[in-house]
Amino acid sequence: MGPVSAEAGSALKVSVLKYEPVPAEIGQYVDVWIKVENTGSGKSEDLSLKMVPEYPLSLDSESNAIENIGILGPESAAVHKYRLFVDENAKQGVASFDVQYQKEKNGAWVEETFELTIGSATYESKGNVQLEGDPSKDPEVFMPGDTGNIAFTLKNSATAYSVSIDGEDFDTNARVQSATLKGVDGITVVTDTYYGNGILGPGESMTLTYNIEVDENISDGTYYLDFSTIGSSHSYNTNWRIPLKVDSSSVRIVPSKPLKLENGKGTLEFDVANIHPNSLSSVSVKLEADGVVFSPAEYFVGSMDPDELFTIQIYGEAESSDDTSPKKVKITTNYRNGLNEHEEVIDVKDLQLVTVDESSGFSSVFVLVLVAIIAGAGYFMYKRRKQK
Repeated sequence: MGPVSAEAGSALKVSVLKYEPVPAEIGQYVDVWIKVENTGSGKSEDLSLKMVPEYPLSLDSESNAIENIGILGPESAAVHKYRLFVDENAKQGVASFDVQYQKEKNGAWVEETFELTIGSATYESKGNVQLEGDPSKDPEVFMPGDTGNIAFTLKNSATAYSVSIDGEDFDTNARVQSATLKGVDGITVVTDTYYGNGILGPGESMTLTYNIEVDENISDGTYYLDFSTIGSSHSYNTNWRIPLKVDSSSVRIVPSKPLKLENGKGTLEFDVANIHPNSLSSVSVKLEADGVVFSPAEYFVGSMDPDELFTIQIYGEAESSDDTSPKKVKITTNYRNGLNEHEEVIDVKDLQLVTVDESSGFSSVFVLVLVAIIAGAGYFMYKRRKQK
């Protein structure tokens, strides 16, 4: 079991280093190791720890509640073991206890709350539950602020219905007494621990799904969640570290030709690329600029695979033909990552409104056509004279 920690005060950090057995057994003692670290620059002159358990947990002796650590210097730590009893009438689940600490004698007590798992009976079955394949994530790669889920398939790896050990026969059924997914800073698991009473026969499997929330301010990177199961007996408990990726990259939109309208109107062209590691759906692009109307008002691209590129064209027309001042055009995209809707302002670009003399252009074309006609007629007359 990984340490559970909580920041307390400006210098001390208290955590549960471990507890044994896992889970704590009903009607039995469980040993809990408490670790306190001095993370500050000054020393604690007279540090004391106090264990305050809640039902169904109790101390082996009330006289063992307070432990005086004494001086704890900077960048140093101390560990103390407490022995707790799990009440015989306890139910399978999670039990909590408080750990208090006092930096100096007669100082204020600071309290933190921790949890441990209480298991049920152990079984003689020899089936072993294993994680089948990689967990399924939706979305596959999360963005800051996303919600989604992770699904685990647990399978009984036994291939026969019984096994003989030292001349004694055992069934190969497997149980998942509990299954817990724990988050980390910035990632919260909102689904409670699964407590099951069912039996998995050899080769049978089950799927457990946990909903998670990713903080909006989390940094990009790979985070590791702890997934642990309690099986038929303590020897079949398992722990896995599950990687979860967070990547804020999304849609990139780049003009593929100069942004300008000639005589107040024209077609603008953009390259739209999905630079996120997984597919995005419902991708659309919207342009906004004062005094300019765009059509379509929102260009719907649809689903985009990773690194997929689309080229889109949006028609623009100035509301006033006399307005030739440059415009600021805001480029916005909407998309979905899993079921999460995102709206993002990609960029603000300069849109040029230029005036082109269309009549002179027409005259030039007319002159070129006329010259060609005259040249053709001259060649025809010359050829007739030669024939005569």
